[in-house]
Amino acid sequence: MSDQLHDEKISVDVEKDCASRTDSRVSVSANAGWLSHPWAAALLRWGVEERGTVPVSYDERRDTQFYKIFFVWFSMNFNILSFSAGTLGPIVFGLGLRDSCLVILFFNIIGCALPAYLNTWGPRTGMRQMIQSRYSFGYFGVILPAVLNLIGLCGFNILNCILGGQALSSVTNNNMTWTVGIVIVALLSLLISFMGYKVLNWYERVAWFPVLIAFLVALGVGGENLYNAPPAAPATSDSILSFASVIAGFVITYAAMASDFTMYYEPTVSSHRVFWYSYLGYIVPIILLECLGAAAVLAAPNVPSWNAGYGTAGNVGGLLEAMLSPVGNFGKFLTVMLSLSVTGNIACSLYSICFNFQVLAPGLSKVPRYVFSIVGTVIAMPLSIVGAHRFYATLTNFLSLIGYWASAYGAILLIEHHYFRKGDFNTYEHADWNVPRRLPWGAAALGAAILSFGLIIPCMNQVWFQGPIGVTTGDIGFEVAFPLAGLLYVPLRKLELKYQKID
Repeated sequence: MSDQLHDEKISVDVEKDCASRTDSRVSVSANAGWLSHPWAAALLRWGVEERGTVPVSYDERRDTQFYKIFFVWFSMNFNILSFSAGTLGPIVFGLGLRDSCLVILFFNIIGCALPAYLNTWGPRTGMRQMIQSRYSFGYFGVILPAVLNLIGLCGFNILNCILGGQALSSVTNNNMTWTVGIVIVALLSLLISFMGYKVLNWYERVAWFPVLIAFLVALGVGGENLYNAPPAAPATSDSILSFASVIAGFVITYAAMASDFTMYYEPTVSSHRVFWYSYLGYIVPIILLECLGAAAVLAAPNVPSWNAGYGTAGNVGGLLEAMLSPVGNFGKFLTVMLSLSVTGNIACSLYSICFNFQVLAPGLSKVPRYVFSIVGTVIAMPLSIVGAHRFYATLTNFLSLIGYWASAYGAILLIEHHYFRKGDFNTYEHADWNVPRRLPWGAAALGAAILSFGLIIPCMNQVWFQGPIGVTTGDIGFEVAFPLAGLLYVPLRKLELKYQKID
């Protein structure tokens, strides 16, 4: 009897895989109109990745260079955006170095676990993150998290473009405007993202090294100044939790793009291995650079050259250039390397932006992936130029806000997978990925996410809004969002399953 059941399971799995491969071939062929153009065929010959949201079949998941997962996330976060996020603790929330570093350490250790875990789903399902989300949010319901994720990814690109432009401008003593620097950074990032998976992975494997040299030199020539931080005022729960909300917003949103970078890997790889490559790729650069950013900005008022470089407008690029100025022209070269460090983050964000655009409407999935890299760049460049001189207000408000929805989103995916699907990846039918009637309605997921904001909003503590709970405790919105959305999803999903009959 057990042998018979085993054979039946294998037969079912083979049928699922065959359906997946057939569906992939049909979906890819839908792009034939685009591929018939000579320029499109030439791009494919040059190695540009064309695949968008079509799942990768079992046979196509053959990448065994799993260490690349670490370098994608490491290089993506080993940049001046992570450095600048750390400066928010002292500058915006009035925290001292010890308190800033403790918040950075503790909340990154917790916050990075969710996106690292979702990385493990890529090899198992062969699906982009937003396609996986259809199995909870439904074919049309996933449009809401896709739109929110698009806003988040474009926001990260804007912040990175501003920082890169600032740093490039500081090398020329501001003879080159921030606008020119922003355009240079954006176009270089577009080139990397446009090429796709292979070029992106190659770039991320090498991009971190010059950045490491730059930060080591900065520590070598200016490290003694980091001990000159002024005495800190006693920290309050309000300031600690509000800074924690910013730190969480920085990392939790990676959950909405996690498997975009792991769907090509061999499906038999250990999930523990993928998790730890991803987790270390997050926490190592983020914690180190955020702590360094907090230390540097606290020391800046006591170092005249650093204070002048940082200025009254919060020029992070100018601060880094001042830290490297003792080594002369080599320091300027290293500042250029630091300015270009953001390209790794922007390129990865542009890569994921493509798939979020493609789930917004059925027809968009037929448009080649790389077209949306251009669209994402066109959106980010002018907004970066407009927001360049309001960087700290933009950064604080943006990072605080995006953590709320991402926390609720992650909880819903986890409950769906572990409670309703019993952790079985075979329940994610490949052939159903673009068939609305074969997917959940999405009412339960949307209902849980939206209803959770009934308590999230009172727990918020932002510059532009203070809820009655948040004004007393500090911002605890993202901490509330995760358990509340998960708890609400269980009864709503049961109700949905009761009334929805899958064909």
